[in-house]
Amino acid sequence: MTLVELVPDQDRFTADPHSRYAELRAQGGIHHVLLPSKEAAWLVTNARAVRAALADERLRNDVRHSASWTHDGGYAIGRNLLQVDPPDHTRLRRLVAREFTRHRVQAMRGRVQEMADGLVDALSPAGEADLVDAYAFPLPVTVICELLGVPDADRAPFRAWSAEIVAATSHEAASAAGLAMTAYLTDLIEAKRALPSPAETEAAGSARGDLLHALAHAAGAEEEPLTAPELLGMAFLLLVAGHETTANLISSAANLLLRNPAQLAALRADWTLLEGTVEEAMRYEPPALAAAYRYPVTDVRIAGTTVPKGEPVVLSLAAANRDPAVFADPDRFDIHRDPATTRIHLSFGHGIHHCLGAPLARMESAIALRTILERLPGLALADPYAPPAWRPSLLRGLDRLEVTW
Repeated sequence: MTLVELVPDQDRFTADPHSRYAELRAQGGIHHVLLPSKEAAWLVTNARAVRAALADERLRNDVRHSASWTHDGGYAIGRNLLQVDPPDHTRLRRLVAREFTRHRVQAMRGRVQEMADGLVDALSPAGEADLVDAYAFPLPVTVICELLGVPDADRAPFRAWSAEIVAATSHEAASAAGLAMTAYLTDLIEAKRALPSPAETEAAGSARGDLLHALAHAAGAEEEPLTAPELLGMAFLLLVAGHETTANLISSAANLLLRNPAQLAALRADWTLLEGTVEEAMRYEPPALAAAYRYPVTDVRIAGTTVPKGEPVVLSLAAANRDPAVFADPDRFDIHRDPATTRIHLSFGHGIHHCLGAPLARMESAIALRTILERLPGLALADPYAPPAWRPSLLRGLDRLEVTW
């Protein structure tokens, strides 16, 4: 298969990756592409093939299965769920899921509403703001940091490190941010481990601790506790993925509604459409364009093409989410789609690596959207003719969203 350049024009791709994905998808479900990093990979764009590949145990996440692997390297911090396979993945996910429960998430609903109201209180007198900086980022940063027990004073530098890691301005800056975050999280984890265990805390009649404290002491009856690299990786994944992607979802959904006045009016008239709005925003502009790399442990047939063992596979969530074989009129943003149908989007992945934080992201986004739309009824784009300011990154998010009310 001919090697084709995935991104022939970076600015055009950043502004609209969907057109490029549609072009490739129309030519076939899989392509041998040259990535912007100058690495060759297999890009899967067909929704059926992407879904199947996400659950294919022959495709592994551990980079050591890559044909080109020589050492760990890179900016990865610790050892997290996106970088391991069963049986390690099974043990890690079970330990985390035991603490990161739906009950714990739902118990935060009132606190998330309080945070959203506080942010709107702070920005409402101004009459104008960058909604990304003033609302879409601060809300999930505060939520995840509070959930994990990151002190208030440490949240500003954490946000700066995170932004640099996911959308590097330079190799040196990304490396420095990774080192700084590693040192910070290592110290924070040690502080949590030095505290009494959750069982001891509850036995003493004290309030339940934060999630990172629970993870620092987590172990099953027949399981080893999280190792230092695993705990570091878990903290990194939950903190960064837990706020970057949710911030992207909130700002993208707000942008889509403000650019579609009829849809916005329909939502304000009927809040039962809110769940479907969040799902449609995730389908239409997924917070991440692609899943983590997969590496075949044997030659694998994908979408009619044999992918050799060890060659990287990129599963395009964005392309799958707009596959006309699955979604009618996929390039139309429509909050009236049946939420049950829209929920088959792949923005949270599929299979054993399905996003553990999906319930939290959905809950935060729904609260964030309803709060700002109800409390700022005149909310509008500052310049409705200006194109969206997307960040160049595999994470699909706005750099800014200037609004008035």
